[in-house]
Amino acid sequence: MTAFWGSRALFAAVLMGAGSMAVSSNASDKANPQAQRIVSIGGTITEILYDLGAQDRIVARDSTSTFPADAVTKPDVGYMRALSAEGILGQKPDLILMEEGSGPPPVLDILKASEIPVVVIPTPPDAAKIGTKIRDVGAAVGLSSQAETLAAQTEQDLAKLAAEVAKVPAPKKKVLFVLSLSNGRIMAGGGDTEAGAIIELAGGVNAAPSITGYKPLSDEAVIAAQPEVILSMSASGDHRIKPEQMFALPSMQTTPAAANNALVSMDGLLLLGFGPRTPQAARALAAQIYPEAIN
Repeated sequence: MTAFWGSRALFAAVLMGAGSMAVSSNASDKANPQAQRIVSIGGTITEILYDLGAQDRIVARDSTSTFPADAVTKPDVGYMRALSAEGILGQKPDLILMEEGSGPPPVLDILKASEIPVVVIPTPPDAAKIGTKIRDVGAAVGLSSQAETLAAQTEQDLAKLAAEVAKVPAPKKKVLFVLSLSNGRIMAGGGDTEAGAIIELAGGVNAAPSITGYKPLSDEAVIAAQPEVILSMSASGDHRIKPEQMFALPSMQTTPAAANNALVSMDGLLLLGFGPRTPQAARALAAQIYPEAIN
């Protein structure tokens, strides 16, 4: 059940996240080293707090916070874009730490009026900003030194991967991220998305660069794209996209991806979270796209 709700929350977060407006705040200006009852909203924020050793200070988390496994044992205050002020304030937090785009805005107004510190962490789909995200979380909870170590290691791992990917022989493979299938229509990840960014990190080429955000693709656009690899988020039950389901679509049948049955499914938070595990995610994806060059 946890896997089902976690994957559904991630699907909604991805779909609604593109184009979300910032709520406020500069994390570095709002250190809360004494906070011992943190409500963490956003899967990557929670993951970073665990990596910084602050897990015992988290009293509750949102439904996208599914890693590490211990996180799901903490009270769940709901989906990050459909929060309840009562659910959060009922945890008696002394700090509310949330990803940019959390909401809805009326709930945020209530939270800010409560005088409990609320820190919003920017989350652009940009690997170059991961270090800043980690440092912002560390600054918000008074763990800047630990955050600097984690950020530096993450940046080093990204640089190492970039050097390996640069050696992959041309031409680069075209990868299409499929968020969902609905009535035979593909919801794809275009430009300015985490999906597009992780594909580039892995040395691939986004097969849907003409769209921005996550949008439906026409059959003609899929055929014209000629993707060589299909990328999707892993999920349980009916939400999982299966190869036989994907490649049975008329628009897919003439693609190189269908000819090679090339469908890669990865955990959504790992794939699109853009946090400390992003080097691991991008390497795993690169190894699937270019098995002879990356291992």
